[in-house]
Amino acid sequence: MRSNSRFCSTRRSRVWAASGSGYTLQREQIIDLDARKGVLAHLGFTDTDTPGGLDLAMGGATDGGVGVYLNDAAGNLGRAVAQAFAARGAQLALLDLNVEGVEKTVESCRGAASAQAFSCNLVDRVSVESTIGDILERFGRIDVLANIAGGFTMGPLIQNTEDRDWDFMMNLNVRSVFNTCRAVIPAMLESGHGGRIVNVSARAATQAKGRMGPYCASKAAVLTLTESMAAENRLDNINVNCILPGTIDTPQNRQSMPQADFSHWVPPEALADVVVFLASAGARCITGAAIPVYGQS
Repeated sequence: MRSNSRFCSTRRSRVWAASGSGYTLQREQIIDLDARKGVLAHLGFTDTDTPGGLDLAMGGATDGGVGVYLNDAAGNLGRAVAQAFAARGAQLALLDLNVEGVEKTVESCRGAASAQAFSCNLVDRVSVESTIGDILERFGRIDVLANIAGGFTMGPLIQNTEDRDWDFMMNLNVRSVFNTCRAVIPAMLESGHGGRIVNVSARAATQAKGRMGPYCASKAAVLTLTESMAAENRLDNINVNCILPGTIDTPQNRQSMPQADFSHWVPPEALADVVVFLASAGARCITGAAIPVYGQS
């Protein structure tokens, strides 16, 4: 199988992880959008730290993407997560529908870890399975999957919500997670080493608000899907957890809510630290958890 990737390496990878997305956006009121991208990484932990070392795959690797938010804003969650793992000696695989956009994250991680960019559309099963196949062919196995993919949009009242609005949020926030987990879990099982899966839900999954029905429902689905997968895989040494961010301090959110007190929001770097922890040996006995990361928001 031929890989659709570009690669720069400082050391050889031993284990893998994968995730990403590439949903072509056609809506206009999207805030804090990370769903179109992905990241993969291999952490340089030893076998005593985690089963089989620690590798991870992360959605949301770059700020650039496809559709409405084609920006290169620094501090995006996916890039923060990639850099956090790279700082710990990780090897990264960065996924995006727009590979050129993810190259900025590759460059930001150069020197600290290996990094590879893949083109992938997370809401398309064939694209995801093909990309995971490329990754497995190139690196052998996947240890950690971090699904950072997701997006937010305000909407009308439920009685005025169109099917397309509902489908948009469900595809962006849930189908992306479903597709990657469905493709990666068999590889984790086959490896015999288990693995880690970290998903990104939201505070709205448990504290819903009006005019956010599709978004809240989609993030609640991510939470309960996380719990279900944790129950299914707990005896196979595959830990599945999610984080529940409050308002993330991104350029997009600042532009959309200019009157807000940004100091109360959650820095992407703080969320990245939680993702790294859940992929570490320190979280080896945590599975099926939903971790609130609200800051002061």
